[in-house]
Amino acid sequence: MSICWWFTSPPVVGLIENKMKFGIAAIFLCLSAPAIFANDTNTPAIIPQPQKLELRAGVFKLAPDTRIFASPGTIETANQLADQLRRSTGYPLKVSTKFFSGTAAKGGILLTTRSAGTNLGAEGYELTVAPDAIVIRAPMEAGLFYGTQTLLQLLPPDIFSTQLVANTSWQIPCVQIEDRPRFKWRGLMLDVSRHFFTRPEVEQLLDAMALLKLNTFHWHLVDDQGWRIEIKKYPRLTQIGAWRPGVGFGLDPKSATAYGPDGRYGGFYTQDDIRKIVAHAAARHITIVPEIEMPGHSSAALAAYPQFSCTGGPFIPELKGGVFHGIYCMGNEETYVFLQNVLAEVFRLFPGQYIHIGGDEVPMDEWRHCPKDQAVIRREGLKNESELESHFIRRMEKFINARGRTLIGWSEIRQGGLAQNAIVMDWIGGAVEAASAGHDVVMTPMVDCYLDHYQSKDHSTEPRASGGFLPLELVYSFEPIPANLATQYQRHILGAQGNLWTEYIPSLSHAEYMMFPRACALAEVTWSPKSLRDWNDFTRRLQVQCERFDQLGINYRRNTSHLSETNSAR
Repeated sequence: MSICWWFTSPPVVGLIENKMKFGIAAIFLCLSAPAIFANDTNTPAIIPQPQKLELRAGVFKLAPDTRIFASPGTIETANQLADQLRRSTGYPLKVSTKFFSGTAAKGGILLTTRSAGTNLGAEGYELTVAPDAIVIRAPMEAGLFYGTQTLLQLLPPDIFSTQLVANTSWQIPCVQIEDRPRFKWRGLMLDVSRHFFTRPEVEQLLDAMALLKLNTFHWHLVDDQGWRIEIKKYPRLTQIGAWRPGVGFGLDPKSATAYGPDGRYGGFYTQDDIRKIVAHAAARHITIVPEIEMPGHSSAALAAYPQFSCTGGPFIPELKGGVFHGIYCMGNEETYVFLQNVLAEVFRLFPGQYIHIGGDEVPMDEWRHCPKDQAVIRREGLKNESELESHFIRRMEKFINARGRTLIGWSEIRQGGLAQNAIVMDWIGGAVEAASAGHDVVMTPMVDCYLDHYQSKDHSTEPRASGGFLPLELVYSFEPIPANLATQYQRHILGAQGNLWTEYIPSLSHAEYMMFPRACALAEVTWSPKSLRDWNDFTRRLQVQCERFDQLGINYRRNTSHLSETNSAR
């Protein structure tokens, strides 16, 4: 039995009081039970909330002879749905492409792209559940896939069991749903540099993302503490850069398991691993955005190839403020050759449009004392080292654009002038300025989207975190469109994502605890219309989501009593 308590108590003061308008106290108790409704209400518990939902009389009963009918181009989604349903029901649930009608197959589930409303866009869908048939209709297969995720959430939570569930009535309430996402970028970022997560662990996270209709996985593969991607041309990147003497960050060595046979801590993904993870994501309509940090946060790379540092090597990382600061030499032309060769292999592994190059927290002292870097500043007529970084970003952008990709960088790439076609990932500001200048922006402000922050002010009740305070309610209150952004530029806000930096998070279980249920709130923020956001109703639906997580074996934070704390500081 799983018991989940959700508390709020009015008034929640400080920033919560300013940002939220949900003042009614709510105490909900969640008990594992084979029911799709929560708190004795007659409302489906779907996260994220659909754009339009009409509850109708009656139910559709899933039975051993139920068939799934797939129109041309939908067979992959139909097979995925059948596989999910078979595991828990034990029903054969045959998939057929031979029979097809424009409306519905009596007694079955029909997936079709025919006659779908053009207003649904690339990811929208219509879902009709009647007593005698279910129809999921969408213009594109991504929409069909999201329709199946909604259908699964209309079933009892036991449908997500990996084992056969006996003596359960698999009933689905009759509904009419029309749904599409508010934003095109609905993401999560996982930092695997500080601590390595295996391929099955990454794939488990992708599965959880798919259920919540999150569609972008930002994979932070490179940083000072580890290089995690195999690059054939530069084998020392993983031979040396993927490993360090111990777990680090003051953590118990036993808190992690990523140790090699020689006792070193770390690991990396082979190119075959990456191809499998990319395929796993693509089957769930998730785009992977790889991040290859440059020009800073490069200690792992420079430990392997010190000739690209300002000193020319050997490279000894210097610990400043608790972190290593490695930086590439901008005055060495071989640095550009190295990074372009690395990216050439990255392009072959990741078919998505976006390549993230970091660009954040660059320590420029070495550039100030490096004759080669200073020579570039003089030769190019640059004013300072910030413009030197901008000069570097522009060069890398030309290389990336020439290969049909788009460069993304953190807020700092605006310093010294923003590259022409770059997308800004805003974590410390600059979204309004970038969007107003015609640049696309992904919103991920630290105060709203950093999932490595504490979930309670009482740190003694929580695992160690990086600081800050980000309770579930504040994530749910996040609005990606900046209040002072003019209407004509709001289309440049692509969406938002939650970031999980893992300095103090050495295991998947801990990562899931930090991500969930806060990722559920972010999913609703990025998918559902703002006008439908309702904290009390969200917490009601979240009770059932707890049960789904239990069935899936996903760890999540159960005790959220900290929501009653005042929030005078974050």
